[in-house]
Amino acid sequence: MEERLKCVKQQLQQSSYKLTPQREATLRVLIENESDHLSAEDVYLKVKDKAPEIGLATVYRTLELLAELKIVDKINFGDGVSRFDLKKEGEKHFHHHLVCMECGKVEEIAEDLLPKVEERVENEFNFKILDHRLTFHGICSECQQKKKEV
Repeated sequence: MEERLKCVKQQLQQSSYKLTPQREATLRVLIENESDHLSAEDVYLKVKDKAPEIGLATVYRTLELLAELKIVDKINFGDGVSRFDLKKEGEKHFHHHLVCMECGKVEEIAEDLLPKVEERVENEFNFKILDHRLTFHGICSECQQKKKEV
């Protein structure tokens, strides 16, 4: 975790920002809950446990700054709630997601599934792709199993 914080601190400094205690507390929560796709409110509640003096507006501003600097991805899975996903170091593309329409669980697919599609789009449309996002909406295995049991 400390190495990750050091790396983010450098990214902030390159953009003329500091790693304030509030930003550090927010980042620690994101790192500790990396696979959870937390909303701003979720982050705030977890940050409050560590630093009770931090306000919701500070957490919102920090998350927006981190998204602007491309340290986190701000994503919406169609439910009207923005979630924040810490970018993995060295990751070329945004990773893919599976979203269960029954229970709301979000799973990540780390493997890039679209290199051939990207190549085709770039060639056929003369379009330079910088990134892509792919989200599959469906029903997770646990919810499918529950339906079978009923």
